[in-house]
Amino acid sequence: MKKLCLIIIIGLFGLKVQGQDFQYSQFYAAPLFLNPAFAGASDLTRVGMNYRNQWPGLDHSFNKYSAYIDHYMYDINSGIGVIFNGSMESQSRLNYNEVGLLYSYRLKLGNDSFLRVGGQASFVSRDAYFGDLIFGNQLDIISGTIGVDSGEALPDDYRHRYADFNFGMLYHTQTFWVGVSGHHLTQPNVSFIDDGISKLPMKLSMHGGLKIDLGEGLINNYFNNSRQERAAFLAVNYKHQDPFNQLDIGTQIFIQPLVFGVWYRGFPVKYALPNNESIIALLGITLESGLDIGYSYDFTISKMALRNSGGAHEISIRYSFLFGDPNQRNRRSTIIPCMRY
Repeated sequence: MKKLCLIIIIGLFGLKVQGQDFQYSQFYAAPLFLNPAFAGASDLTRVGMNYRNQWPGLDHSFNKYSAYIDHYMYDINSGIGVIFNGSMESQSRLNYNEVGLLYSYRLKLGNDSFLRVGGQASFVSRDAYFGDLIFGNQLDIISGTIGVDSGEALPDDYRHRYADFNFGMLYHTQTFWVGVSGHHLTQPNVSFIDDGISKLPMKLSMHGGLKIDLGEGLINNYFNNSRQERAAFLAVNYKHQDPFNQLDIGTQIFIQPLVFGVWYRGFPVKYALPNNESIIALLGITLESGLDIGYSYDFTISKMALRNSGGAHEISIRYSFLFGDPNQRNRRSTIIPCMRY
């Protein structure tokens, strides 16, 4: 007989269950997801999509996806944006969908230094189907069979809706950037059970980086009288969402039009919960048309092991273009020098 189906822990329906946010390895290719202050930060109109397939080696898949659009308005020094985030987990058919509106304001502090402050308000929907779950009292260990009735008076379908709020700040010059963001400021209740309390822990993030100019390349573009751009980037992103801590640290090399990168995800310092998750390799292409495409793969280094998890595949696509007053559209000196993916 095949192994019994995975038993869903009864604590899933307990009074308090702490959820955690999903994440992207290419978090700078998902800027609005990282920090609301990134809304309008390209000084262009930008449309992007992200997709992540995590641990495909397991029987039950975890898929995440995002889509966003943002635009910068020079006349009021403001950025606006809309983001859609979703995830799907096959075991309990748990679906998460979020639609958020973002606004940011850019304040000039010096000749080449700027502070951006942003916020986000979202409507969130969580849906799950529990009709296929198996409880402990349905198992007959002697015969190896599964009973039909669990005795649980639970409906098959669950739905939960709530509002969520995020906030962020970002300081940058032409060579470095540093930002902080807070998600789930009100710690909304995400419990599926009536009168149950399961607060979503606040997520705090600190991120920053440095751009190192490697000089112009040897490739000329005679149509716009420009030379090949070459640069190196160093960056870090620290996240805390109770009870977990995580650090992403890495580097990218941009030799126009190609981007190569490597990241470490985890937390090398030992504390209560071990966390050495993955090494991430990245390859991207940046075209002069404004189209950027990136692919990354997570090599699992935790005890789950790569052959069990299958790692994680991630794809990002975005398109940036000029829109609005043509007298304003070339004012790109304030663009944040962030990593591209």
